[in-house]
Amino acid sequence: MFNKKSLPVVLVIFVAGIFVAFQTIGLGKPPATKYEKILRQVGVMLEQGHYSPKKIDDAFSKEVFLKYFEAIDPEKQLFLQSDLDHLRPYEDKIDDEIHGASLKSFQAINDVYVKRLNEYLASYRGLLEKPFNFDTDETFIDDKSKTSFPATEKERMETWRKRLKYQVLIRYADLIAGNEKSKGQKDFKPRTHTEMEKEAREKVVQSTDRIAGRLKNKFTEEDRFSEFVNTITTCMDPHTTFMPPIEKRSFDEHMSGRFYGIGASLRQEDGNIKIVALVTGSPAWKSGQVQIGDVIAKVGQGNEEPQDMAGYDTEDAVKIIRGKKGTEVRLTLKRADGTTKTVSLIRDEIVLDETFARSAVVNEGARKIGYIFLPEFYADWERPNGAKSAEDVAKEIQKLKDQQVDGIIMDLRNNGGGSLFDVIQMVGLFIDEGPVVQVKDRQGSPSVLRDKDKGVLYDGPLAVMVNEFSASASEIFAAAIQDYKRGVIIGSSSTYGKGTVQRNIGLDGGRNGLLVSNDDDPAANLGTIKLTLQKFYRINGGSTQLKGVTPDIVLPDQFEYLRYREKDNPDALQWDEIARAKYATWSNGADITAIKAAEEKRIQSDSVFEQIKANTELLARLNDKEYTLNLKKYQEEQKQIREIVRQIDKLTKTERPNPIELLPADVARFSGDTAKQERQDLWLKALKSDIYLNETVSIVNNIISQNAIVKSK
Repeated sequence: MFNKKSLPVVLVIFVAGIFVAFQTIGLGKPPATKYEKILRQVGVMLEQGHYSPKKIDDAFSKEVFLKYFEAIDPEKQLFLQSDLDHLRPYEDKIDDEIHGASLKSFQAINDVYVKRLNEYLASYRGLLEKPFNFDTDETFIDDKSKTSFPATEKERMETWRKRLKYQVLIRYADLIAGNEKSKGQKDFKPRTHTEMEKEAREKVVQSTDRIAGRLKNKFTEEDRFSEFVNTITTCMDPHTTFMPPIEKRSFDEHMSGRFYGIGASLRQEDGNIKIVALVTGSPAWKSGQVQIGDVIAKVGQGNEEPQDMAGYDTEDAVKIIRGKKGTEVRLTLKRADGTTKTVSLIRDEIVLDETFARSAVVNEGARKIGYIFLPEFYADWERPNGAKSAEDVAKEIQKLKDQQVDGIIMDLRNNGGGSLFDVIQMVGLFIDEGPVVQVKDRQGSPSVLRDKDKGVLYDGPLAVMVNEFSASASEIFAAAIQDYKRGVIIGSSSTYGKGTVQRNIGLDGGRNGLLVSNDDDPAANLGTIKLTLQKFYRINGGSTQLKGVTPDIVLPDQFEYLRYREKDNPDALQWDEIARAKYATWSNGADITAIKAAEEKRIQSDSVFEQIKANTELLARLNDKEYTLNLKKYQEEQKQIREIVRQIDKLTKTERPNPIELLPADVARFSGDTAKQERQDLWLKALKSDIYLNETVSIVNNIISQNAIVKSK
């Protein structure tokens, strides 16, 4: 179905289709190779369809040139600076190649890459043959922003030595800790430091062999070309990406089930397997111990010896982590804060109904405060009676109203977004009719998307909880509630900051010059580009892009300094603003400005939040990616980090449980299903100790009191 909002996509398809047609009839120089065809198609897409394209000129070419070296050599340990200097004549040619010149830059870089990779493959085992001395004072810097490509062969060899030594140090320290922990146990056999250091080196040999095998056999020339194209697209913005045919087919086939087993989405990043998302209700989510951003260092099956995951690609890692329902898998996780934690999980099917909206009641003396948890803005349009988040939230609100609650909390923490239609409908549950969000494409004036329902389902005190992982649709909801002054937004210093819209468009020229996906002929499929086409704007005119939504009341949290947000990516589109939409702010409630001022003053003097802020700042300094290679100093630093993390974990738990419980109707509904009842109990257990919920309840109580004063006047 086509409408005015589909126009940008149609124009992209039409323009690129003409481009293909011109090549076919000879009006343009036809590309000689598949790579050249892909490059030209991508160039047309970016220039003609991207929301805010950079000019593809010499400056753009130089940016791509440098970023591509870092993309295929992120640790700056293969290429020499002389390689970049030697290849410098190509740095201003990539834009010409995108526009139709013969593709030479990629092949020239690729040839040098293969040569340097083979040099590394022939050297690393020799560096691991002899014991390392961990008594010396050395440091290893693992931050590409602080390092350069080695100037000489000797300097590069030193880079290799330090990196491998650091990897041995981590395993050596783990073995020492395990040896100390086992003392006094039955059949304990003490091990010497020499034995443990040797075993640590052997483990690094094994993991590096896997990395080497993957780089040599799986990271093919075609993969490196895909990375070249993806470097070009992400220079436009982080969410405009290129998916080669195999990756796209895998994406289509496995998006709904690929990561089942423990319920975590995985991605390979800088040679590590990193957790990028958790499925609500899954074993990983229920454990409360697995976090987004964790690196999976080891995987153990039951009581078996854990397997080091260094060097594995995502597909292989998934195969190892998946298993039969009811079996145990142990993940050794390296946290973003530098600590290591082993988590035992029992594999299970993913319970889809736990991704749906749920509610509970917090009993605060004579007052009742309703709580609604929404993990995502879901919408099942495939089935007539499919679940839709706006409808489900409306049902939860009605259930809470039946309980005569005095206020409602909407929890959108870790909610990554979803259905735009449901956001608009959901905002409409709390306001009278009016604009909710503005959407703008590159073609012209913004469209104002409105709630057209004059009714208000709930008009009482409202608070919305967010954090740095609240993105996209969550930000639209929070922004609308804030702009209408309908409720108070509470959370970390800002939400994620993703205010752009993408769509997948195939690169293949089909019949009549239109771009279609040719899945029947994989050899002909050139791939797909996920293209940024639109941008979201608040009704006050400001974009949600980059800045996200700044809460009315900021609560320090432990993830504040880990740099996960959109603004931490240098290629992110910038914040801007357009004209304000016409809307009237909410007048039936407490003065949010007064509430905000009072709460800010109280939180600043709150010792718990002061300690959380101080500890997270200290963790950020301790984890600056400059690591000691001295065993004693490493052990001392790890001990300090573990103690800080333990303190933060303790601080984020309430001293007394939050008095939260299920609604009577839900208790009755789950009583016949032991598994669901158990999951609900685990959910409530986490909420009972949640200091941020505790603080939000306190704020809502203040709003209720303010409303009572206003009504009494």
